[in-house]
Amino acid sequence: MASDEVKKTRKPRNYVLPGGVMRFSQSRMYAKRAIYKRKKQHPPQPKPQTETHMVTKKIGGDKNGGERKVRKTRMQRYYPTEDNPKKPKTRKVPFSKHVRKLRSSITPGTVLILLAGRHKGKRVVFLKQLGSGLLLVTGPHKINGCPMRRINQIYVIATRTKLDLSALNLPERVNDEYFRRLKPKKLRHTEGEIFETTKQTYTASAERKEDQATVDKQIFDAIRKSEDKKMLLGYLSAMFSLNNHQFPHKMIF
Repeated sequence: MASDEVKKTRKPRNYVLPGGVMRFSQSRMYAKRAIYKRKKQHPPQPKPQTETHMVTKKIGGDKNGGERKVRKTRMQRYYPTEDNPKKPKTRKVPFSKHVRKLRSSITPGTVLILLAGRHKGKRVVFLKQLGSGLLLVTGPHKINGCPMRRINQIYVIATRTKLDLSALNLPERVNDEYFRRLKPKKLRHTEGEIFETTKQTYTASAERKEDQATVDKQIFDAIRKSEDKKMLLGYLSAMFSLNNHQFPHKMIF
């Protein structure tokens, strides 16, 4: 009797085996409990009402039916024969809205060394930064033959030599459009013969020569005011070059 009164403790079907592993897996217990038979009951949700593109209009007449369904907005009457290509949307910022940055070592009057272009190796004077971000430099032209031109700041080495150009007055027309070259017009067959066309060479305009002369004069005045004017004239006229075992990243300019 005493043994019958002792209640047996119920052991769960799924328990932890020695080693920390469950007796049945999760998918096995899902099948044993028959959870797949229990359907979740969701409250019925009303369907969203979509706008109808049709409108019923009353129509007069005995044999017209009394009303008719008509579109709210009429369909397009004209369709182009060719689809015009649409410009794809992009998140890129256009070049005109880029932020123009300038190296802290480059200030108006700093002597730069050109590393690319027709005048590479020459020492030039920095005048200002243009709207496109390019640097406006000049030789001057009378010293080393480098006229006013634009160059990217990644192609220059900034030196510690500097001129005082606080009184420099540049012409207002010197901007990016000022340096843009005009493309020559192509002649038609009716305007001339095929073999009469000659290759056009670039020649500086009168206003370009006038502006170069005024800028060179102001830079010469700044050189004459400095104490080391002889050294500056020789420094600007000399070409930059490297010999063996000379590394520019280990030099101080």
